[in-house]
Amino acid sequence: MKVGFVNIFGKPNAGKSTLLNALIGEKLAIVSPKVQTTRHRIKGFLNTNEYQIIFSDTPGIIDPRYKLHEKMMQSVKSALEDADLALLLTDITDKQEEAHAVFSALRLKVPAIVVLNKTDKASAEKVKQAAAFYETQRYCKKTVAVSALQNTNINLLLNAILDFLPEGEPFYDKDDLTDLPTRFFVSEMIREKIFELFEDEIPYHTAVIVTEFKEKTGLIKITAEIIVHRETQKAIIIGEKGKMIKQIGISARTEIEAFLNSKIFLELFVKVRPKWRDNDVHLKEYGY
Repeated sequence: MKVGFVNIFGKPNAGKSTLLNALIGEKLAIVSPKVQTTRHRIKGFLNTNEYQIIFSDTPGIIDPRYKLHEKMMQSVKSALEDADLALLLTDITDKQEEAHAVFSALRLKVPAIVVLNKTDKASAEKVKQAAAFYETQRYCKKTVAVSALQNTNINLLLNAILDFLPEGEPFYDKDDLTDLPTRFFVSEMIREKIFELFEDEIPYHTAVIVTEFKEKTGLIKITAEIIVHRETQKAIIIGEKGKMIKQIGISARTEIEAFLNSKIFLELFVKVRPKWRDNDVHLKEYGY
């Protein structure tokens, strides 16, 4: 059977998480119109009798400004080291020279498919021109035009991926969907609601850590802490008379219950940890 690691790289907001979810057929990675939503390398497994593909969504490639950013870029580096195939994802509406600079800087040692995303927003002529541009580049073995959000040409991309994968033995059990713990996905779902509900710097100054996950008969009790930099941010997250934190809880609970297929009791607290994005101890505690 075909087995391999297929890792997705690109600039922030190119649609990497949406593409991972489309390829897997499940929502594993949180999505947001805001840049730098993805902070971790998230693996998802696509299993059939003919193949096992281990996909990885990676953080958008940026110049680090904090230790948090450095940790994010380390996860990109680890994904570069174990890839059998790279998917170089670019928003079709972005400047090609900028994406080309990012892809060239990766110094890939494996084949790459350039995936032209969001093609539902571009003309056929634009897609053709972009494909012609990337097909002349040394890192590009093939181009595939998709719309990850609209699920357009995902099977075409999957067939192209299989052409490049080696034969081998599966790395993971056929029933596994990911190697990440349930707590991770719960914390990510809460963090996604913060990205949805708040503007400006609040989502970027926030981390979420699940401190309790207890399964009882017919109910799962979950306690999570929302970490912020400053007291003013804590007040914004809580909101007047607790309005905003209640809204986070209601939205997150609905999604977590669907994910776990169980009723949950969700308790949220907000904690202030000054400059946590530059603190190695805090970053390690929060899973970075």
